[in-house]
Order: sequence, then C-alpha cells, then structure tokens
Amino acid sequence: MADKRDYYEVLGVDKNVNDNDLKKAYRQVAKKYHPDTNPGDKEAEEKFKEAAEAYAVLSDPEKRAQYDRFGHAAFEQGGGGGGPFDFSFADMGDIFGDIFGDMFGGGSRQRASNGPVRGADIKTTIRVSFTEAIFGTQQEIELPLKDECHVCKGSGSQPGHKPETCTKCAGKGQVVYTQQSLFGMARTVQTCPDCGGSGKLIKFKCSNCAGSGYVKSKKRIQVAVPAGIDNGQSIRIRAKGEPGINGGERGDLLVTILVDRDQVFERRDYDLFSSEPISFTQAALGGRVTIKTIDGPYELDIKPGTQTDTKVKLKGKGVPTLRNKNVRGDHYVTLVVQVPDKLTEEQKSILNQYANTTGVNARSSTDSASAGGSLFGDHKKKKGFKKGF
Repeated sequence: MADKRDYYEVLGVDKNVNDNDLKKAYRQVAKKYHPDTNPGDKEAEEKFKEAAEAYAVLSDPEKRAQYDRFGHAAFEQGGGGGGPFDFSFADMGDIFGDIFGDMFGGGSRQRASNGPVRGADIKTTIRVSFTEAIFGTQQEIELPLKDECHVCKGSGSQPGHKPETCTKCAGKGQVVYTQQSLFGMARTVQTCPDCGGSGKLIKFKCSNCAGSGYVKSKKRIQVAVPAGIDNGQSIRIRAKGEPGINGGERGDLLVTILVDRDQVFERRDYDLFSSEPISFTQAALGGRVTIKTIDGPYELDIKPGTQTDTKVKLKGKGVPTLRNKNVRGDHYVTLVVQVPDKLTEEQKSILNQYANTTGVNARSSTDSASAGGSLFGDHKKKKGFKKGF
C-alpha cells in the first residue's frame, strides 16, 4: 500500500473539506477520467478507479476518521484501524446515482412514474397593434382543448371495465434493467414500454375517447394583454393547457404576443422615438408646435434658433411598465427643419434681403433679380444648401 496516493490529493482537496465540496471535487475528477469519455485509455481508467475509491472512503464519516488517523494502513489486513476495508466497484451504484444520476447510465435510483403528473403546456400566438401593446387590450381566442371523457370519467376503459395493473412493471410505470459493466453491475431505469409509464393496461377501450380518457372540444379563452407588453413576450394563463395524468394538475397556456410596427413611433424597451418636421421660420423664430405622441397631440414650445436634428425629451410620455402601468418611459422627439422648395418672388426678395444683411449673398441685388434671387436661384443645384439652411 506504500505506493498509493493520498486520497485527499487524488481528489484535489484539503483535509478540512466539507461534504458538498468533496462531492463536487469527486464529480469533476470522475467526469474527467470516466471510461465513457476516455475509451481505451488505461491510465484514465486507473485514475477513475482511484478517485472512486478515494470518494468511497472520504464520504463515509467512519472510514474517513480511520483514514485521517492511520492513513491507508487503516484498511490493510491487521492495520491499526481494526480491520480491512474491502473496496468493490459493484458497491458504487448508489454513489454513481447520487453524484451523476443517469449521466453514464448506471446507478440511478428508481422513481415511481405512475403518480400524478402535471399536464403539458400549450403554446399559441396572437397579433396586436402597436397602440394595443402599449395601453393593453383584451382578445378572445379559440383553441381545441382536452377535457376528461364524460363516458369513462377519464379511465379510458369502457363502462363496466377497469384498467388492469401492468404485469411488466407491476404497476410501477418503470422497469429496471441490470447489466454487467466494467465497474460491476449497472442499473438503468426506463419507462415501461407496455403501459407507457401509467402502470395500467386498458383492454376494453372507451369508444368515446378511444382509450385516451380525454376528448377535444373548441374553447373560447379571454386573453388579457397587459399594458406595456413588447413583441415576442408571452402571457401565461394558468390551467388552460393539457390535462394532467393520474390526477395531476393541468398545464398552462402560453400566448406569445406579436406586435405590429407603427409608421410614426419606434419602441426601445419602455421609451418611444419619433421625428417631427418644423418649418424654417419656426426653427428661426421659435414658437409653439404640435407634436404627435402616443397619447395624442402635444403642444411644445421650441426655442428661437432651433437646429435640425435637435432632440427633445418628453418625460413620462413613453410606454407603461409591466409592473406598474402608471410608471412610463420617455418619448424622444427629433425635430427636423423643413426648407421650402417653392417660394414666391416676394418671399425670395425678403430672404435675399436677410441674406444681404448677414453677408451670405455675394451677388448684387440686380444680379439677384435677374437670376430669380441668388439665395434660391442655385439651391436646386447645390444639395448641401438645404441641409445647411
């Protein structure tokens, strides 16, 4: 035994390790060296066995106490620990099941599957408008749902007959298969193929439900779409899914919301974004403009000299939050200055006078008159003029 490595060293832990950390350490080492992930690797196989032996000792309080006192000698014949330790991989089934479950197909504990089982969830989608998603709405949908058969009362058998206990699984709904493996006898638990996990067999099936115990019928369901819901989010409606098995509760109905796009507003989380055109004179002189918001028209005062692409924040004019519809995001409006492309002679003259006073117009007033106004005579040729103006 002198060449055996220290069990704590094997698992990479110190002597004060607690049970949870010990289990985690063993899981990591065992997964790394498991023969299923290292086929044909003898060295990995030996390290896996070494880790399993170390965990078998250190996870047992009594054996761990002996090992801490006497080391490996505690389990040698005639050792100071009071007796030999006969380690066998055939005894590792419970350890593998506890640590790995069904990961490597062995040692999993049998669980009864013929008890109450919750029904499956049903999924569907509905489409709402942009405004309906923001302020909420009600929609009615029609779905085929299963209900207990009124003829057999959900048993699946014809009246006067009862389901029989499955002989293959003895009514447990699961069958256990045992086979010899490299590390001893390995157990796998599977759903019974004869009864499908119900533990019962129906020989005389109900003619109304074909032995399923359920019948389908169309049901109208009201869907309350909450204010603030976003595209792709789902609403859960309790107990409107598939019926349960063996008395289990019904599943739920999951309704995914698809939201139409809006021509004016763009949504980002709980904020809204839009653009609003304003005239050149409004931008230059300032004044009050009417802004489109999701709540309707909104009067906004703009400052003289407002530039195009100026962003204005309308606090609390965004989307209601799902948790509290009275708490809303914000609305960000981009003001876009519109430059007129058609002007009367009088308007051109007035603007040219303004241009002369600022030194923008380089031509004389005579040239301007003959050219139809220097300020606007060339604006169709110069693309950059409209943006700069």
